[in-house]
Amino acid sequence: MKHLKSRSQDLRSLFENNITIEYVAEPLKAMPADAEVTQVLHWMEAQNFDVIGVETGDTITGYVERSSLIQGNGKCSDYQRVFHPKELIAISTPLMKLLPILQQTPRLFVLDCNQVSGIVTCGDLQKAPARMLLFGLVTLLEMNLLRLVRLYYPQDSWQPVLKKERLEVARRLWRESQERNEATDLLDYLQFCDKRELVLNQPELLEQLGLKSKRFGERFLKSAEQLRNRLAHAQNLVTGSSWTELISLAEAMEMLLIRCEEVE
Repeated sequence: MKHLKSRSQDLRSLFENNITIEYVAEPLKAMPADAEVTQVLHWMEAQNFDVIGVETGDTITGYVERSSLIQGNGKCSDYQRVFHPKELIAISTPLMKLLPILQQTPRLFVLDCNQVSGIVTCGDLQKAPARMLLFGLVTLLEMNLLRLVRLYYPQDSWQPVLKKERLEVARRLWRESQERNEATDLLDYLQFCDKRELVLNQPELLEQLGLKSKRFGERFLKSAEQLRNRLAHAQNLVTGSSWTELISLAEAMEMLLIRCEEVE
């Protein structure tokens, strides 16, 4: 049990600290500061860019928003906005730390060696590295739910608690694995919903995991399972949801995972 707990903590650290903004950010396209506004606006509309950098020499010194150039004239620099510190984030920042910040702003400009070089938005969370991070969190959460089931239901005491039809599903999968000489423990063939049901059936665990009630825990873990399914099938991450809800779910999963790892 302790080995599994330690492995979970190591894997969580790997996912949370090593998948950084560098892997999802886009290069910030830029136009010269002396470019004509009409030219810049036409180019931004053709590229479908809402914002671009303004370049003086070889350095991006600010940015312009497409909406500010409409009906405008003169030079691009006339509409330039200076980067505010709250709009900047280091390229080495772990992606997990980016998530709550994106709840407050539609975009962030990426700093690389003290130079603005990229841009990151919520849409970049659809990319493979962000999906890997989220899938890793859900997978580790499911692993820990199974660890808690083993801890709180010794000697197959979980079987009478699980619904008969769900127990039969696990047994069928277990028998199929036996036929292939791959079978391990029957518990290994429980699905996410089974582990959820068994964990939420323990009042002591509800308290330790900081879940307000069994109903609250069920809604939350169902949302995590639905996210896992969307990730597994390469679907849009915010179908029927929003970026704010997705980011809140990711943060809540991380906190629940930490609480799971603390249970002895």
